[in-house]
Amino acid sequence: MIAELSGKLIRKNPSGIVVDVGGVGFRVLAPLSTFRSLPDEGENVHLFTHLNVREDALDLFGFATTAERTIFTELISVSGIGPKLGLAVLSGLSPEVFHEAVIQEDVALLTTIKGIGKKTAQRLVVELKEKLSGMDVSSIGGAGDEQREEMGDAVRALVSLGIPQASAREAVLAVRRECGEDLSIEELIKRALRK
Repeated sequence: MIAELSGKLIRKNPSGIVVDVGGVGFRVLAPLSTFRSLPDEGENVHLFTHLNVREDALDLFGFATTAERTIFTELISVSGIGPKLGLAVLSGLSPEVFHEAVIQEDVALLTTIKGIGKKTAQRLVVELKEKLSGMDVSSIGGAGDEQREEMGDAVRALVSLGIPQASAREAVLAVRRECGEDLSIEELIKRALRK
């Protein structure tokens, strides 16, 4: 199995990227979260990969972090979730937000992803909650119970101001990553609003 790729980024667009490794161009499919973090064409890139083998194709999926790859492999282990839908999930929600949504059983947030209905979202929660709760959340920006409660309060405050829930969660998590856990909830909300 191809676990990682390091080489020169030849082409990049949201439908796929090409990485030159020793004169061989590997076509890699990546979620938008990884696509946004890619360097310019011609520069070196390192991706964590997952090779999906089908009867008629070999598809290589690339991720900027091991957390993204781990969540992707857990996603595609769920009945009815294929690699393309796994990419759609990680393109619609960051690994941190997806992790929180599953742990908090936030079916409403999961159904905001194109291709995920209520039944599929409930199946994701049932099948992944235990697996993801054992995951080292520090590697994907998780927080302890008190911080999680504050983050939930901040998200609810932003939603009450008319910000979509997914955007509110993304902004609050981004502020936590940048500023740490020492912010008051008021400051957390102010900084999230600026995002």
